[in-house]
Amino acid sequence: MENDGRDRRIFLKHVATGGAVALTTAVPQAALAQATPPAEAAAPTAASAPAYTYFTPDEAAFIEAVVDHMIPADALTPKGCDLGVNVYIDRALASGWGKGERLYRQGPWKAGTANQGYQLPLTPAEVYRAAIPAANAQCVKQYGKTFEKLDAQQREAFLLALQDGKVALDGGPSARTFFGMLYQNVMEGMFADPMYGGNKDKAGWKLVGFGGVLAVHQRNVVTYLGKKFPIQPLGIADMS
Repeated sequence: MENDGRDRRIFLKHVATGGAVALTTAVPQAALAQATPPAEAAAPTAASAPAYTYFTPDEAAFIEAVVDHMIPADALTPKGCDLGVNVYIDRALASGWGKGERLYRQGPWKAGTANQGYQLPLTPAEVYRAAIPAANAQCVKQYGKTFEKLDAQQREAFLLALQDGKVALDGGPSARTFFGMLYQNVMEGMFADPMYGGNKDKAGWKLVGFGGVLAVHQRNVVTYLGKKFPIQPLGIADMS
């Protein structure tokens, strides 16, 4: 992903058309037990700069490596962690969304089709908790080390295999299910309003030329008709 601008964001190339995989695959019931948070998760050390709300240190290391690989630093934007994408995902998993507060949780749990939406017994937070150690176990099996210790080529190969469903996440969700959720969350962290933890300094918006909060755009259409629009995005916090 370091060759040129075209390769830089291979995982971001479907932003406009929606590249996330539908989350419809059934999960082994064993994952329910594995997804239960540990009784006492070790607190992040002072060196692991953001203070995570949901991630354990091992989970944080995996996510930081993923977002920095998918969004590497270059002349256009900082790397994913410097944009706060890891913080966005952590906050999302600790939120009502991550807890599945608006999901139907009564079953039965059968494999669904793409147009049937989310069909898992696990909450999104439980998907991550079950999938990350399973993904790291596969990395150890294949490369002899966990994901965050892989080099760029190995990370690329593993993520592409995850995307294609060629990795078995033993005791967890399917590889496609996990990658689809992970990819979607990285996209959200890159382009969501900065108040949610990602898109620091509105770098994602500046990258694509988005002006931010839509309330200001009605007058901009008239003011800048036929003119170059100066990108000075406004977030929700800027309007309060």
